[in-house]
Amino acid sequence: MTQLEKARRGVMTEEMRFAAAAECCEAQTILDGVAAGRIVIPSNVNGELTEPRAIGAGLKTKVNANIGASQDYPDVDEELAKLTTALEAGADAVMDLSTGGDVAAIRREIRAGCPVPLGTVPIYEAAVRVIAERGSVVDLTADDLFSVIESQAREGVDFMTLHCGVTRESVARLQKQGRLTDVVSRGGAFLVCWMLGNESENPLYTRYDDILEIAREHDVTLSLGDGLRPGSLADATDRAQVQELIILGELVKRARAAGVQAMVEGPGHVPLDQIAANVMLQKRLCEGAPFYVLGPIVTDVAPGYDHITSAIGGALAAMAGADFLCYVTPSEHLGLPTVEDVREGVIAARIAGHAADVAKGVRGAMDWDCRMSSARKARDWAKQVELAIDPVRAGAVREKRSAGDEDVCSMCSSFCAMKIVEEYLGSPAQAASAPPSLPTKVAQPKQAE
Repeated sequence: MTQLEKARRGVMTEEMRFAAAAECCEAQTILDGVAAGRIVIPSNVNGELTEPRAIGAGLKTKVNANIGASQDYPDVDEELAKLTTALEAGADAVMDLSTGGDVAAIRREIRAGCPVPLGTVPIYEAAVRVIAERGSVVDLTADDLFSVIESQAREGVDFMTLHCGVTRESVARLQKQGRLTDVVSRGGAFLVCWMLGNESENPLYTRYDDILEIAREHDVTLSLGDGLRPGSLADATDRAQVQELIILGELVKRARAAGVQAMVEGPGHVPLDQIAANVMLQKRLCEGAPFYVLGPIVTDVAPGYDHITSAIGGALAAMAGADFLCYVTPSEHLGLPTVEDVREGVIAARIAGHAADVAKGVRGAMDWDCRMSSARKARDWAKQVELAIDPVRAGAVREKRSAGDEDVCSMCSSFCAMKIVEEYLGSPAQAASAPPSLPTKVAQPKQAE
């Protein structure tokens, strides 16, 4: 049985208990959310997942890191280094998006070293194989694609991005409307080319029941992909995107009826003023299914800084109800991420998610900030580094720019605001019983002559 089926029967799984402990909530809360489809726990029955994650309503915002080899950089060792870095930086899940080298072998090595949920996009492997063997993705057959889906499920992949909502109808809307950047999803592009080249409907849509059968057998969580997501602000929230989302909402219902866990992927490039509306649309049309967003990226003009543009959008999206942020690295739109790019991407997305968790009142979120503030007031530098979302960076900055005085930092030195106020007011008891005096370490102004 899947996590969903067990939850509906009131069966408390080890994964639910693990997730509840991580969220500091009652295990029953997790079970109820899974049973309703508002929470998913990607955990393939064939895998040996040691750190499962619950994703969904009322829980901490989770962060995914994309890694994977390309044709130009097919080095598996570099991808394993990225995996290690992503996990050390606090990624809650990892996706292998390899399109170069031996993609199946790379995935198996990543799976072996990944204690958190692992996701894939099966059409990548299918397309790479067919293009190498037959010359074009148009020569892909439905059986080729479903063979890859099934083999990855048997290997223990926990969640799969499947672009089931890219249909002839949604593509026709895109063609009729027109777009500035057309299709930017790689999986979506493969399917659009296949559909137009073969004048046939998307097999991921026509054979959706076969997908559900595979997913139910192995408890693979469906991550229903946004193949027609906007790749520029000008294309955001257009008819093609919304048409695909309507279809995905219908497919969520079918997945739940089949006992299969499902979440829905969301847009990439979205202006700030449209982010909340996009989240509301997804939650309404997809009946509260967990929402997995790429970014969103809020401006198109910051290549090299898209980990920042996506963190801005991610914070707004998560505050509005998105549950799962796919990181974006500084290399987005420019090249394959480096190991350092992966670290920066994960940290930026985690900052965005935590900021939203504070705003939403997620259990424990504000407490973390209060503990940091207390350490700052006490000028306890070791504790501040320990509590930092990136202790490595915080410690390095402190060491590099230390004032030589352990009681202050080199920004304010003796003019440290909290130290001045502390000396002026003293403790609450002292402030109530003694008259205030000027701080002795601040230069007194000269008297007018």
